[in-house]
Amino acid sequence: MAVDFLDRYSRGSTWCHRWPARLKIVLTLAVIVAVVLLPISLWPIHGCLACLIFAAHAVADIPLSYLLRRVALLLPVVLLMALCVPLSRGFSGGWELASALVARALLTFLAALWLVNTTPFDRLLAAFRQLGMPRSFVVLLAFTYRYLFVVFDELARMRTAQRARTFGRRSPWAVWNSTVQLVAMLLIRSLNRSERVHQAMLSRGWQGEFRTID
Repeated sequence: MAVDFLDRYSRGSTWCHRWPARLKIVLTLAVIVAVVLLPISLWPIHGCLACLIFAAHAVADIPLSYLLRRVALLLPVVLLMALCVPLSRGFSGGWELASALVARALLTFLAALWLVNTTPFDRLLAAFRQLGMPRSFVVLLAFTYRYLFVVFDELARMRTAQRARTFGRRSPWAVWNSTVQLVAMLLIRSLNRSERVHQAMLSRGWQGEFRTID
């Protein structure tokens, strides 16, 4: 698995990539705050913010197909959350609030996606630390980013082993049951691996803070 599937375009050479990381963080947070706080009735402003976000992605040479694939992963979760609003009112109202939830979630997600894909993750964490983010939270993000690839590699090996033991077509219930078992086993293996990693880091003098040359 490629190690850059999360921030595949973060090491480009456009002028968006050359901006200081702290400036990009501030601009992204400003766009997110504007999207969240502005009433949805001001849809022309939201439309302008959407155009600004897509223009920023275009300038950064981030392909539209990449954005669509990432949005496709987020959209089902957002739609289910938004559907809870009219469902709680017996489908007699709440559709405007649901649409506002979907629009805001997509715009904030695309803004954050631009930030991640124009700034390498190590520089992004350093900029967050310089802006005052708590050290423990920065360390947590760094560990999450580093070992997420390890978990995905483990999942790929487990799926390969599962397919090697499966022959013929299976019923939907069998597929669902095997998927649940796979996720449960992945969780157990991840917990065991995290304990081993923690013990190994303590034996090497880990004191709760990353130290870099620069």
